[in-house]
Amino acid sequence: MMRPEQLLKKAQQSSFYRWVLNRALWRMIPFNGPHKFLITDITDDSVELTIPYIRKNFNHIKGIHACALATACEYVSGLSLSRTFTADQYRIILKKIEMDYHYQGKMELHSRFGITTETKQTIQQMLQTEDAAFHTFQVDIHDKENNHICTGNITWQIKPWSKAKVKL
Repeated sequence: MMRPEQLLKKAQQSSFYRWVLNRALWRMIPFNGPHKFLITDITDDSVELTIPYIRKNFNHIKGIHACALATACEYVSGLSLSRTFTADQYRIILKKIEMDYHYQGKMELHSRFGITTETKQTIQQMLQTEDAAFHTFQVDIHDKENNHICTGNITWQIKPWSKAKVKL
């Protein structure tokens, strides 16, 4: 079976593997499956996510639901983080989500997010002196007309498995 980081690397170069990646993510994270979020582009520096304008993502006035937007911010930042800090070496856990909503999403939405080299180095330096690193990432979501829909501030805990206390 292909490891997630291998699938992400292949999906960066191939639309077929991007299709496979999206289906795999819908199955691996089943509560996100109904949203039908799509990874539409992967570069060395970032991941682009599309939030489709479909009924399962609607609120009561046929806009994209606030919870779908928060989930999308978590999804794209978590996926980017897992590309940088692989799951076999690090435990990555969501700590906090804070959302600011600016505009009602009434069409397909997009978010591009990536982790800078400086941020990666900062986290790695924190892990040299601490058991865990906490970092807040800002994720913006826009619609096709470039209206700024929302800003998510997503705080993640990154911890080496060697420092994690888990029961087996």
